Amino acid sequence: MEDFFNTISESLNISEKDVDQLSPLVLAYIGDTVYEIFIRTLIVSRGNAPVHKLHRQSVHYVKAKAQSDVIHRISEFLNDEELDVVRRGRNAKSGTVPKNADITEYKYATGFESLLGYLYLKKRYKRLMEILAMATEVN
Repeated sequence: MEDFFNTISESLNISEKDVDQLSPLVLAYIGDTVYEIFIRTLIVSRGNAPVHKLHRQSVHYVKAKAQSDVIHRISEFLNDEELDVVRRGRNAKSGTVPKNADITEYKYATGFESLLGYLYLKKRYKRLMEILAMATEVN
């Protein structure tokens, strides 16, 4: 997966300074996609199945409650910079109200997605993969 990210980033023309200027919601927008592709790849790697079954399995990981639980579980392993990105994402005013999630869970999920987007756009793929591995560990 890290090679996949490296391949994509070769065509990216975004500096680290540019990433620092992005809003937390833009980081979450990218992070949501990064997490979705990772989860879908993980699930497909476990074996072929009908698409509706794959979708149900992926929802288990990507719903706001699950992401909120992840960020609470892994926060002690994050450095100050990463915690700041999560905090900024959590506190961002999205202007939307989640349909199927508690607002607090939704905010923490946004913080988690902001972190993933930040690491991805900063091209810190090794750390991104560490976070994704922690996120999908079974307790």
